[in-house]
Amino acid sequence: MKAEKHFDVIIVGGSYSGLAAAMALGRSLREVLIIDSAKPCNRQTPHSHNFLTQDGKTPKEISTLAKEQVQKYDTVTFINGVATKGGKLENGFEIEIESGETFWARKIIFATGIKEQMPAISGYADCWGISVLHCPYCHGYEVRNKKTGIFANGDFGFDFSKLISNWTQDLTLYTNGKSTLTAEQTAKLSCHSIQIVEKEIEKLEHVNGYIQQIIFKDGSSALCEALYGHNSFEQHCGIPQQLGCDFTDEGYIKVDPLQKTSIDGVFACGDNVSRMRTVANAVSMGATAGMMLNKELIFESF
Repeated sequence: MKAEKHFDVIIVGGSYSGLAAAMALGRSLREVLIIDSAKPCNRQTPHSHNFLTQDGKTPKEISTLAKEQVQKYDTVTFINGVATKGGKLENGFEIEIESGETFWARKIIFATGIKEQMPAISGYADCWGISVLHCPYCHGYEVRNKKTGIFANGDFGFDFSKLISNWTQDLTLYTNGKSTLTAEQTAKLSCHSIQIVEKEIEKLEHVNGYIQQIIFKDGSSALCEALYGHNSFEQHCGIPQQLGCDFTDEGYIKVDPLQKTSIDGVFACGDNVSRMRTVANAVSMGATAGMMLNKELIFESF
């Protein structure tokens, strides 16, 4: 690869975390390139919550305003595209996008998020982020006291049921097959009137992403207004692995408190490094990455 343009920093991913990093770097007079495909993971979520000053706004409203504010810093450049390859050079990094264009930078920030692995249940993906939810702090208030399900099993199903019981007393744990809870866990849930349903799920009947009922493979059904699920995932971008970044046992990019990865000059922030998937947390990590990276650049050249 031969880089066509040079920057201080390339940020791969231009959603909340990437934009927060870009703002910190733009305000630090850094030449920054943001490569973004404009497909954030929460694009079908109706509203974002638990983020001060933006509570109840749509994800699009928040990201549009954020981008407008970042674009005021004339050292920040945006390009629409998908980063496909990356390489470490003696004096920096090269990133190639799907068009074949390549770019060079002294440092890299990956704010690329993760890709959900949806279960093979009809309607599940259509409801994801609307009435199939991942976080009670983001969405629990809006579905408080409603007929709610937990789509999980085992220790995670038990712990998640305990957590969600704070928002509703009308709660059922759907294990989608034989329960793997212990006898003690089962008794504890029963004590709190949390039913366990072991039937396998065929589909979620919904209207525009809002669940109406759960249909089981045996033909029976259950009314449900909100369903909490925990999906497996893979990294949205393969370049951190190409560069040799370390990963956690769960599959997240491993970072230190300054958002630095195991590879010198490479930072990461947002959903790709943490299970704490909130807009507020993404912005916090992005701002930290931007500030700490800039400090590193200053100290290296001072």
